[in-house]
Amino acid sequence: MTSRRLTPIIDVMRKRPGEVRDAIVSVLEARPQGATVAEITQHVERLLGEVPASSVRSYLQLNTPTLFARMERAQYTLSEFAYVPKPNFKGHGVSEFHYGKSKLINDDCLTWLEKQSSNSIHAIVTDPPYGLVEYTEQEQRKLRTGKGGVWRIPPSFDGVKRSPLPRFTVLRPTDLDALELFFTAWARRLLPVLVPGANVIVASNPLLSYLVSGALSKAGLERRGEIARLVMTMRGGDRPKDAHLEFPHVSVMPRSMWEPWLVYRKPVEGRVQDNLRKWGTGGFRRISGERPFGDVILSAPTRATERAIAPHPSLKPQLFLRQLVRAALPLGKGLVVDPFAGAGSTLAAAEAVGYRSLGIEKDSNYFKIATRAIAKLAALELDV
Repeated sequence: MTSRRLTPIIDVMRKRPGEVRDAIVSVLEARPQGATVAEITQHVERLLGEVPASSVRSYLQLNTPTLFARMERAQYTLSEFAYVPKPNFKGHGVSEFHYGKSKLINDDCLTWLEKQSSNSIHAIVTDPPYGLVEYTEQEQRKLRTGKGGVWRIPPSFDGVKRSPLPRFTVLRPTDLDALELFFTAWARRLLPVLVPGANVIVASNPLLSYLVSGALSKAGLERRGEIARLVMTMRGGDRPKDAHLEFPHVSVMPRSMWEPWLVYRKPVEGRVQDNLRKWGTGGFRRISGERPFGDVILSAPTRATERAIAPHPSLKPQLFLRQLVRAALPLGKGLVVDPFAGAGSTLAAAEAVGYRSLGIEKDSNYFKIATRAIAKLAALELDV
């Protein structure tokens, strides 16, 4: 082998560990739909200088499927972009619903986001399926027939049927990996369509919020804290199963008395005041001139009257949502989007405070419930 043929290999060896891999990642981050080895090599060479295509191919093969995913036509993409949406509706009947300033679409939000214009959404307020498993068709069938599965269906108490809760302690490591992959794919698609400074407020829970938060950060969103919804739930506080008499003074987990809502935003352009003037975003709307919006909100379980209007297992109360939605647009102008609309409670809250809103819901059953529930929820008169 001549010294001339050895030169590119030596150049690659001289690069710092991981430099070629990191360059490949940066190339594919800008190409969610994937690229060929030749295309990747061309762009990597622009970043690092001469790099043989064989070296790029080796890095791709060695880091697939952990970091990269091989697609059709010999293209590669980042693993987080390899998530393939699977809508559970067949496109028949009504797929779009309008009420007042709100619009609801029956679609998979990842598919929908890929078709949206850049800088078109001013705020996200959403309560996603942060366990993913509990909203598969199989687990939804179990929930609706009272079979349980991942859903913890509690007995009635004082004649009142309690709402089911997903048991996230049963999630396997592969389920957790899928959760992180899904939210990374979601956030990657979300970032371009947000205006600079747009708030992204995402409901979570103490067991899984670290995974969701990490995915949002990885996608390029800027963490701005958390909002604590103070509410007593049924999660935690139980004694050891089948050993409650032996250990009467032990709880396996703390009793959950709050719910975390992650707060992120798309980075602002320049100073906050500049961003507010151009985009109308970059902060939170104050409760009054003297009182800022705070990160602790006293709440309560969703009332039975609201659950009767919108029977969804994760329904949040209007009193809480209206405070959250109102604060999400600092100047009271723009479009609030809920990519996991469920029974339409976020859209109803936006309607109640006078904001434009749009929701995406892929489950046909919940879409139908939302078309009947939005107007009724929005019309509720609540005691503040």
